[in-house]
Amino acid sequence: MKVLVVGGGGREHALVWKIAQSPKVSQIFCAPGNAGIAKLAQCLPIGAEDIVGLADFAQRERIDLTVVGPEAPLCAGIVDEFQRRGLRIFGPTKSAAEIEGSKVFCRQLLAKWNIPSPKFAAFDDPNEAKAYVRQRGAPIVVKADGLAAGKGSIVCATLDEALRAVDRIMVEREFGDAGKRVVVEEFLEGKEASVMVFTDGHTVKPMLPSRDHKRLLDNDQGPNTGGMGAYCPVPDIDEALYDQIVETIMKPTIAALAAEGRPYKGVLYGGLMLTKEGPKVLEFNCRFGDPETQAVLPLLEADLVEICEAVVDERLHEVDVRWKDGACICVVMASAGYPGAYEKGKVITGIEEAEGEEGVIVFHAGTAMKDGQLVTSGGRVLGVTAIGRDFDEAVMKVYRAVSKIHFDGAQYRRDIRPKGVA
Repeated sequence: MKVLVVGGGGREHALVWKIAQSPKVSQIFCAPGNAGIAKLAQCLPIGAEDIVGLADFAQRERIDLTVVGPEAPLCAGIVDEFQRRGLRIFGPTKSAAEIEGSKVFCRQLLAKWNIPSPKFAAFDDPNEAKAYVRQRGAPIVVKADGLAAGKGSIVCATLDEALRAVDRIMVEREFGDAGKRVVVEEFLEGKEASVMVFTDGHTVKPMLPSRDHKRLLDNDQGPNTGGMGAYCPVPDIDEALYDQIVETIMKPTIAALAAEGRPYKGVLYGGLMLTKEGPKVLEFNCRFGDPETQAVLPLLEADLVEICEAVVDERLHEVDVRWKDGACICVVMASAGYPGAYEKGKVITGIEEAEGEEGVIVFHAGTAMKDGQLVTSGGRVLGVTAIGRDFDEAVMKVYRAVSKIHFDGAQYRRDIRPKGVA
C-alpha cells in the first residue's frame, strides 16, 4: 500500500521511520518532509497546510492511507476534505480538533463534563483579563486561545509578568490571531507528563507515558520552546496512576466529544499535571506530540499502519497494541538563538557516526540538503534518540551519540532523563 505522511519535522520523521517497518507498505510519500525523511520516503513540494494540494495528490496517486503530523492542517479541516473525497486519512475532523485549536473550547468542555482540570476564565477584552489577573494574583497561567506552535502558554510567577503576558498575547499579538482571546488559569503544582492514546471514537488504546522538557536550559530554566527532549516511559507513573489517567481523563474526554457531536478519531494527546489531588489536564493536542513521539514510537512493537487502519475503520478493539520493555530518550539539538531568531545553513556532521551506536536513531527536524551538504534549516534541528534496557543505558547511549554530532552554535539540554538517573 501507499502511505502519505503530512509534515516535515522530527515527529514526522519518527512516523515515517515506524511506517517504513510495516510489511504492508510499498511506498511512502511525505509532504514536505526533510533531508532525513528523504532517505525513507519521497518528499513532495507541497506544504503541510495546502489541504487541496495534498488531497489532489492523494487522489491522483491513489494513496491508501494518509497520516497527519502537525496540528494546523487538522484544525483547518484536512480530514474533512479527504473524507469528502473518499480518501482514507488518520486524524480528527475539524470540529473534533478544536480541542487543540481553541483553549477556550477545551476548558469549557472539560468543565461541563467534570474532567479534572484547573479553574479558569476566558476573555476577549485585555482590560477584563487584567482585572481578573489582579483579582486572582500570582502565580497564574495566561494562554493564547488559538494555535501558537506550543509557545502560547505563559506561566507567570508575578503579577507584573501576568499583566505583561496579557499585553503580549492580546495587544501586541505576539502569536497573531491566536491571541484574540485568552484563557487565564489557576497555576497547578506537580510534575508534568504526556499521555497519548489511539482512539477510533469508541475504543481507547493508551501509549506508554512520556515526559517532555519544554524549557530551553538545564534544570527547567530559560524560555519555553516547542520541546527540548523527552523520555519514555515515566517511572513515577505506576500502573494504578496510569489507569486512573485513562479512566478519569482520556476516556471521558473522548466520550464528551462524542456526546457533543464531535466524534474523535486519531491520536489524543493529554498534557497533564500530576498534582496532590490527582492528575489534571493542562492541555489537549489533537495529534502526536513532538518530541514525545520520537521517544514513544521506538518502543512500539505493534505495526503502526495496522493501528492507523483500525482507527480509520473503527475496529481498534481488534488490534493488540504491544510495547517493548526498556527505556527511550530523545535529546533535541537546536540552532543558536532558538526559540528566538536563528540562522540557517550551518553544516551538520557526525550523524552517521552517532547512528553507528546500537539503538540510536537520529530523527531530523530542521534539516535540508544544500550543495550536497546536510545543513540546518530550522530552530529544532535533530532529535537524537536512544533505546536502552533501562534509563542508565539509554542516557549513556544518547549523550555519546550527541557528542559525535556537530554544527555551528548547536545547543541542547544535558539533563533529559528521569530524576535519580546519572
